[in-house]
Amino acid sequence: MDKLLEFKVFCLESFKSAHNLTGLEALNIFNKFKVFDYITSCYDTLHSTGKLYIVSDIDDYISHRESR
Repeated sequence: MDKLLEFKVFCLESFKSAHNLTGLEALNIFNKFKVFDYITSCYDTLHSTGKLYIVSDIDDYISHRESR
């Protein structure tokens, strides 16, 4: 598996666990708010941070997308 794909799965699983969601629920949120695109665009920065930071950053990203 390539590193970016592996990282996307890590982000999805981390988000899912942090919010007590099923895999499908987390995937639907990621697709609705284009979180995978965000992760791809910020990979260089995000992959060097920890799980808590990543989940918090994704939460912030989703929050900003919801307010549009």
